[in-house]
Amino acid sequence: MDWDKLRVFHAVAEAGSFTHAGEILNLSQSSVSRQVSSLEQSLNVPLFHRHARGLKLTESGETLYSTAKDVFSKVVIAEALVSEARDKPQGPLRITTAVAFGSIWLTERLKEFIELYPDIQVTLIVSEDELDLSMGQADVAIRMSPPTQPDLIRRPLLGMRHRVFASPTYLKDHGTPTALEELDNHQIIAYDDSFHPPYTEINWLMYAGREEDAPEREPVLRVNNIYAMFRAAASGLGIASLPDYMGQLAHDLVPILPKHEGPAYDVFLVYPEELRHSQRIVAFRDFLIRSIRKKRK
Repeated sequence: MDWDKLRVFHAVAEAGSFTHAGEILNLSQSSVSRQVSSLEQSLNVPLFHRHARGLKLTESGETLYSTAKDVFSKVVIAEALVSEARDKPQGPLRITTAVAFGSIWLTERLKEFIELYPDIQVTLIVSEDELDLSMGQADVAIRMSPPTQPDLIRRPLLGMRHRVFASPTYLKDHGTPTALEELDNHQIIAYDDSFHPPYTEINWLMYAGREEDAPEREPVLRVNNIYAMFRAAASGLGIASLPDYMGQLAHDLVPILPKHEGPAYDVFLVYPEELRHSQRIVAFRDFLIRSIRKKRK
């Protein structure tokens, strides 16, 4: 199979049109179309359904695209490893993690990392969806649960626990609860659990301190993102169960009900097996470990 034609096919499948693929590849639309048609002729199967509104992969096209996507992701990793095989870590490093953790905890540390390793080009991708590291969607991930894929290396970083927080403004207006039962008279910010919460018992404040058969408290707000819960609590809207690092870094939140804690979980650094010896990954991993140890002292 012609490598150049496969490269053009992959770009078209990703872009969804000959025109957009041509812009990416710096080729004319007609040249891209000819390359794909030539590949289809050599394979003796159509790869795309051609419609006025765009292109759609055929069943054969889907099969070839799945393989090509895997091949090109491995090529990207190989190129990165070859380019950085020098004296010091360099090249692109794409880090992915959850929105709240990336926006609050990780960004506090990236300035120092970038200053230490100016030849590493950092991209931070915050998302509630887990990107596929094996397919090259990111180089390294920080996750709130261990990976299930066998080809991923996991390194425990730290333990987290949820605690109860509110803003000074809210407490001034509504008073400070001193027992779980008093939450019945307060505004609770909850996670909308129809959106697959990142861990169990995230909404423990909805029933904490109530009889086992009692209904849950009605929240003042439901959101599908912990960072949004953090912002809502900081604005003075209500009380929220949040990861403890948020209270350590946010001046507009204070811990309350200190004897009561929510769910606990471990945070993992995750990366593909083939990047085990990548200087960029090793530099980032060791930096995080040093940073966490320094914070504990």
